[in-house]
Amino acid sequence: MSLLEIAKAIDSTSLSTSIKTISWIVPLVQCFHILMVGVVFVSILMLSLRVLGRARTDEPLAMTWSRFAPFLWGGIVVLIITGVLLVISEPVRELMALSFRLKMLLLAIGIVSAAVFGRRVRAEVAVAGSEPLVSGGMRMASVATLVLWVAIIILGRTIAYDDSVWGSWSPAVLQRGGAL
Repeated sequence: MSLLEIAKAIDSTSLSTSIKTISWIVPLVQCFHILMVGVVFVSILMLSLRVLGRARTDEPLAMTWSRFAPFLWGGIVVLIITGVLLVISEPVRELMALSFRLKMLLLAIGIVSAAVFGRRVRAEVAVAGSEPLVSGGMRMASVATLVLWVAIIILGRTIAYDDSVWGSWSPAVLQRGGAL
């Protein structure tokens, strides 16, 4: 079964139909989704700025992690729930968009990197009993994480314009035989 067939099957479910026919559901879900993008991004930004020594330098990195990790993980949970609802509301458009696929790949990388970072901070504090050493590699990873989340935000926005952004690379265009 192809991804397009799966998307069409989801589109024909009663849940998808209900979400589409009740006019306020999609805008409300989008509002929460976008709000959580901001919460997650600001959490990542504050952690990155702390690693880079540009913010919250008056407190240990572990304390900064403890302060922002609940917002990061809670935001990610809400993002996943609202994202699934948005996909169910327009599965063909979402699943056939290259922007969506790339966003999901980067999102998986972003979640794994956040989990690894949190584990590293906790492990170093447990072993050393004090402030973890912020290495050059950790600083580079911090900048890379910021770039990753900016890319996730941009890709999320370009899903609606996938054909225009990606042209013939878009799976939707390829599925239609290459014509825009």
